[in-house]
Amino acid sequence: MSLRGKPEKGIINGVAVPMEDYGTISTNSGDDKVNFIREDELLTSEDEHTIKSERMISSDDEGPAPHDNVGKYDPTLDKGSYFRDGKRKIDFVLVYEDKVEKPEKKKTADPADKKRKLSEDERKEIWRQKFLKNLKKAGLDMEEEVVQGEKKMIFYIKLSAPWDVLCVYAEDLSMRAPLQAHPNPSSNWSGKILETLRIPNIMDQEVPNTPLDYYTCTFKRSKLDRFLGNENHDTYFSSTQRSRVVWEILSTSAYGKRKRAEIGIERLLEEGVYEAAFPLHDGPYEKPKHYVSDECLNPRQILQEYWARWGKWYKYQPLDHIRDYFGEKIGIYFAWLGFYTAWLLPSSIVGLLVFMYGLFSMGANTPANELCDPSNDFMMCPRCDEHIGCQYWNLSDVCLYTKIGYLFDHPGTVFYAVFMSFWAVTFLEYWKRKNASLAHHWDCLEFEEEEERPRPQYTVLCPTYEKNPITGIKEPYFPERDRLPRIISGAAAIIIMIVLVLIFIIAVIMYRVLVSIPLFQSKAFRPRAEMIASMTSAVVNLILIMVLSKVYEKLAYKLTQWEMHRTQTEFEDQLTFKVFIFQFVNFYSSIFYIGFFKGRFVGYPGHYNTLFGLRNEECNQAGCLVELAQQLGVIMIGKQVINNAQEILVPKLKAWLHQRKLGSGKNVEKARWEEDYELIENEGLFQEYLEMVLQFGFITIFVAAFPLAPLFALMNNWIEIRLDAQKFVTETRRPVAERAQDIGVWFSILDGLAQLAVISNAFLIAFTSEFLPRLLYKYQYNWDLTGYTNFTLAFSPNGTMRHECRYRDFRDKDGKYTMFFWHLIAIRLAFVIVFEHVVFGICRLIDVLVPDVPEVLELKIKRERYLAKQALADTDAIMVLARRDEEEPEDKNGQDTLQVPQDPV
Repeated sequence: MSLRGKPEKGIINGVAVPMEDYGTISTNSGDDKVNFIREDELLTSEDEHTIKSERMISSDDEGPAPHDNVGKYDPTLDKGSYFRDGKRKIDFVLVYEDKVEKPEKKKTADPADKKRKLSEDERKEIWRQKFLKNLKKAGLDMEEEVVQGEKKMIFYIKLSAPWDVLCVYAEDLSMRAPLQAHPNPSSNWSGKILETLRIPNIMDQEVPNTPLDYYTCTFKRSKLDRFLGNENHDTYFSSTQRSRVVWEILSTSAYGKRKRAEIGIERLLEEGVYEAAFPLHDGPYEKPKHYVSDECLNPRQILQEYWARWGKWYKYQPLDHIRDYFGEKIGIYFAWLGFYTAWLLPSSIVGLLVFMYGLFSMGANTPANELCDPSNDFMMCPRCDEHIGCQYWNLSDVCLYTKIGYLFDHPGTVFYAVFMSFWAVTFLEYWKRKNASLAHHWDCLEFEEEEERPRPQYTVLCPTYEKNPITGIKEPYFPERDRLPRIISGAAAIIIMIVLVLIFIIAVIMYRVLVSIPLFQSKAFRPRAEMIASMTSAVVNLILIMVLSKVYEKLAYKLTQWEMHRTQTEFEDQLTFKVFIFQFVNFYSSIFYIGFFKGRFVGYPGHYNTLFGLRNEECNQAGCLVELAQQLGVIMIGKQVINNAQEILVPKLKAWLHQRKLGSGKNVEKARWEEDYELIENEGLFQEYLEMVLQFGFITIFVAAFPLAPLFALMNNWIEIRLDAQKFVTETRRPVAERAQDIGVWFSILDGLAQLAVISNAFLIAFTSEFLPRLLYKYQYNWDLTGYTNFTLAFSPNGTMRHECRYRDFRDKDGKYTMFFWHLIAIRLAFVIVFEHVVFGICRLIDVLVPDVPEVLELKIKRERYLAKQALADTDAIMVLARRDEEEPEDKNGQDTLQVPQDPV
C-alpha cells in the first residue's frame, strides 16, 4: 500500500516539526515500518523498481545472484552498501531513536520564546542538526532513512566520503599508498618444518581473494599519479580506510561550542544524542543458497567460511583477510593469539611426556612403596587436638594420595620447569620478530599515534580550560593537584579489594581445615580426605574469584573514570594496570599460598601454631605440590569453562534483548544498516587480552606443579579463536579499523610474567618439591631411597602426646632441627641462585642471538625506503628552476641553459 501526501506536522524526537522536508511516505502492508524519503532524493517508480530488484537479487532468496559471474568479488555489485543512486558507497551509519507520539498530544514549541528552557529532547535535536551541518561542511554526503515501528522511530543517517575528501584526509592521516607489488610473504615456520620433513601440511589452506602486498609510502595528493590503482576512484581506498577517514571527521566535527569541547561523535554517543555509529559490514556472512564460486564471496563470507567456522579449527588463520576487514589492531591480536597457540603445541607435547613419565615410573617410587607397605607401621600424630577427639592414624591410610602426588612431583618436573622458563623467553623473542614482520607487511612498522583528542567524559567534567602546548588551542583541563588525591584514593581502593581477597583466602583455608578434620576421622573417607577437602575448597575459591573479578572490573572502570585521564590511551593503560594487579592477586594468591606458605608454620607436637583457634595447615606426606596441582587445575580449567560459556551465551542474550527492544521481526526484510544495528556493539579487545595474559601466567609461573597446564591452554585456545572469530564476524557490529604496530602494554606484562616464572619455578622446585630432599638423601645415605619415608618422619617429643607418634619434619626428639635440615636449607638457597643465574643468563643469550628484526626484513625495509624516496622525489625545486630559466635569455644556440633531470620513476 502506498500513501501519497505530506502531513503538516510530525513528531520527531518529541518535538513537533514541519514535514515539508519529507516527500513520499510509503508503507508495506506486510510490516509495520514506514520509510520516509526526503523530497530531494525522491525516486521515480522505475528507479524504485530497479533498487528493489537489486535487493532481491542480493539476498539469499532463490534467483540469480550478482556474483554468479566468473571472476573475483566486485564490491560495486553490493547495492545494499550504497546510497539509493547506486554510486556513492555507505562508509558510516549514525543511528538515533525517537518515540512515536500523536501530533495533537504534543504542543508545538514557540520559536519566539527564547527565554524558555530547552528540554532534553530539544537540546539533543539542536546538537544533532548542528553536527550534521558541520559534517556537510566537511564534505560528507548524507542520506537519511526512517523506519517507524509501533513504539519508536529509528533514524539512519548514511554517510559517504567523496574522492576529494578521502584524498585530503588520507594525506592528513599519513595513510600508505602502493608503489610496486611484490610476492605476499605467506610462509610460516611450521609449514617450512613440515615441508622439510616431507609431511603433508593439513593446516594449510588456499583462501580466495588474498590481499595483494605492495611496497608503499606515505600518501600524497601531489604524487597521486605515481601510485598503483589511482585511476579507479571507487576501489582505490579500502572500506577500512574509508571508514577511518569518516571516523576522523566524526571525531573532530563540532556540535556546539568548541571552547566547551562540544566536539566529536564519541561525546554525542555518551550524551545519548545518537544510539550508535558504525561502519557497515560488507554484506551478509552466510553463503548464498545457490552456487557461487568462492572467489565471488564478499570479504565477510570469506572470513566466515575460512576462519570462523568450527570446521576450520586446525587451519591457519587468514591474517591478511582479517587485517584487511577489521584493521591492524584486531589483526595483530589474532596474529598474537594464533602464534601463542602454535607455540603451546610443543610445550603441551613435552608436558604430556613428562606426565606420562611420572605415570609409568610410579611403580618405581620407593618412598611411596614403603609408605603403602602394611608391614611398615607408622602411627601418625592426630591432625587436631586430642582433647576434641582427634585420633591417631596410620600413614598407609594416605597411600593413594601419595602415589597420585608422584605424578606431579618427580625428576621430570624439574626438567619441565627449566624447559618452560626457556620456552617463555624464546616465545616472546620470536614474537617480536613475527610482530616486526607483520607490522612491516601491514605498513604500520613506524606507526605513531597522532596527537590524541581528549576523552568525551574528560571534556564534560573538566572544570577549567588551558592551552594545549602542541596544538595551541584551548581545551578542557583537569589540574594535576586535583587528580593526585583521586589517584591515591584509587590506589587505596585497590588495596582494600586486595585485603578483601586475602580475607576470603583465609576463609577458604579455614573451610579446608574444618572439612578435612571430620573426613580424616572417618576410616572410609581417610584415604581421600585430603583430595576431597582440597577439591571442594578449590571450587569454592573459584566461585569467589569469579564473583570478585566481575565486581572489581566495574569498580576499576569507575575509579579510572573518576581519576580524569585526558586521552583514551592514558585511560586504557591505567585501567589495564588496575585490573591486572587485582586479577593477579585474585587468581594467583591462593596458589602462591599453597606453593610457598602452606605447611611452613605448623610447629610440632606440644607446640603447634594456631590461626583463630585452628591448627595451621600442614602438607600431606606426598608434599604440597599435588595440592598445588589440584588448585591450579580447578581454577585454570574452571575459569576457561566459565569464560567460554559466557562468550557463547552472553552475546546471544544481548542480541536477543536488543532485538526485542527494537521490536524487529524475523520475517521482515531489512536493509543492510538495519541488520547491522540489530547486532550488539563491539566491546574491544581488553577482556580478550586479559584472559590470555592470565592464562600465560598459569602455564609459566606454576608449571612445575602442573605439567598438563599448557595442554589445557592449547585446547582452550583452539576454541577461543573460533569463538572470537564468530563474535567479530557474525554477532557484533563492525568496529572502526584502528592502526597498531604491536600488542601494546600487554607485551610488557607478558615479559614481566616470564621473568617471574623463572623465580617462581626455582622456589617451587627448591622449597615445595621433594626433589632436593630426596637428592640430598641419596647423596648422604642411600642412592635407591630405601628408608627415606622413615627418615622424613620425626618422633613426638616426650610428654607432649599420650602415645609416641610420628609427624613429618626434620627434627630430633627434643623438637630441634637436625643437621640434615640446615644442609637442605643451604642446598635449596644455592639451587635458587644457580637456577636463576643459569636460566636468566641463557635467556639473555637468546635475546642477543635472536634479532628483533629478521635480516630479510631489514633488506625489504631498505628497498621500500629507496622506492619511496625515488617515487616522492620533490619536483618543486625543478619547477622553480624551470620558471627562472624562462625569465633568463636563451643562449646563442637558442637552447635553455637549464637541464631538467629525468624523473627517476
